[in-house]
Amino acid sequence: MTYDIMFLRVLPGRTFDETLEEINSAYAPDADFKSMSLTRDQQAVWDRLIQRISREGGPVTTEHCPYSLTLWRDGPAGHLQLDYAGDLANIEIPYRYPGQQALPMAEAYQIARMVEEESGLEGYDYEAEQPVRTGDSDVAAAKLGGIARWAQENLT
Repeated sequence: MTYDIMFLRVLPGRTFDETLEEINSAYAPDADFKSMSLTRDQQAVWDRLIQRISREGGPVTTEHCPYSLTLWRDGPAGHLQLDYAGDLANIEIPYRYPGQQALPMAEAYQIARMVEEESGLEGYDYEAEQPVRTGDSDVAAAKLGGIARWAQENLT
């Protein structure tokens, strides 16, 4: 289980939730997944993200998977994973940072804003119920820390 921040290209005249609902309604659970096929512009976005995150955040590891491009950032603030598929992206942070240790959220929000700036996608943090662009990473850290603390106290 991870703390997720979701990104998508909001359809004209729609909200983030309406666009997500439309994407989900088109999902066919029995259909075969199609391999990712990025446009030249989408690949350029990914290349810029890798360079920028490396420059502003530190070393990253990347992998080209059949359905997305993946970036891992392991640093002093913790671990996060970014999956990018052109018109969709997702950041995942493990729930292993209780209380004040939930500091990877500041870095996660910094990277999330880079994703928005470089890709034109909009990000939303459903855990903290806030858009990335105007969201508060401290609110997200409190949410992450509280859930992690609860999990450690009740599930271990």
